Amino acid sequence: MIKAKKSLGQNFLVDNNIIYKIINTANIYNKNILEIGPGTGNLTVKILEKKPKTLILIEKDYVLSNYLREKFNHFKNIKVLNEDILTFDIEKKIKKNTVIIGNLPYNISSQILVKLIKFKKWLPDYKKLVLMFQKEVADKIAAKSKTKKFGRISVITSSRLRITDSFQISPNCFRPIPKVISKVLVLEPILNNNFNVQDINNLEKITHKFFSMKRKMVNKAFKNLFKDYEKISSDLKISLKSRPNELSNIDYFNITKMYEDNKT
Repeated sequence: MIKAKKSLGQNFLVDNNIIYKIINTANIYNKNILEIGPGTGNLTVKILEKKPKTLILIEKDYVLSNYLREKFNHFKNIKVLNEDILTFDIEKKIKKNTVIIGNLPYNISSQILVKLIKFKKWLPDYKKLVLMFQKEVADKIAAKSKTKKFGRISVITSSRLRITDSFQISPNCFRPIPKVISKVLVLEPILNNNFNVQDINNLEKITHKFFSMKRKMVNKAFKNLFKDYEKISSDLKISLKSRPNELSNIDYFNITKMYEDNKT
C-alpha cells in the first residue's frame, strides 16, 4: 500500500462520485488529456474509461510514477512523466485542444495556476482547466473587487481565464483526510479585450507592489512606480486614497499598461 507523503502535499481522491463529477466536467472522449499529480491513479482509471485520445500524467513522486507506469503499461495512449510541474516545460509538451486536470498539492496550487496563465503563446494549446484547490485559495481566485478575498491571484487569473464552473469537495473524499475543504474550478482561456499588457510578468510585479501593502492606501504604490504619480492616477481615474482591493481588475491592467508605457 502506497502512503501519501506530507512533504509533497499528497491527499489521494477516493470518492467515485466526485471522480465522475470531475470526469463529466472535462468531456474526455477522444480528447488530449494531461493530468497533474495523478497520485495512485484513481482519477486516471476513470479518465481512461472515457477513452481519451492521449493521456499524459505528470507525477513528481518517483515511487508513484513507477507505480503508475506498471499499473497502466497495457495502454498505448498513455505517457507517465516523472517531473516537477513547477520546473517542467509543460507548454512544449501539451497538444492542441488539451484538457488539463489536476488534484493540485495545496502548498503550490497557486504557483501551478500562474504558470499555466503565463504561457508564452496565447491563446494556449489547452482549451480547459479542471483544477482542484483548497477552498480558501479557490475563493481568492474567483474573488471580485471590493471584497476581502480580492487580491493578486484574482487579478492575474481574470487577465486570461474565465471561470465557467465550480463545486466543493468534502475532506472525507480523500485519504488521508485533509483538514480543509477543497474546491474544483473549471477555467477556460480567453482573449481579454481589457488586457492590453505586453508582458504578463509586469502585471505580477504591479499586483505584488499593491497587495503587499493591501491595508494601506494606494498612494504609496503609485509613488513607488511613477515619478508623476498624481497626474497618472488622475489620468487613470483612480483615487490615491483607495485601498488595493477597491480597485478593479481593469484598473490593474491599466496601471500595468501605464507602467510599461512609462518605463525608461
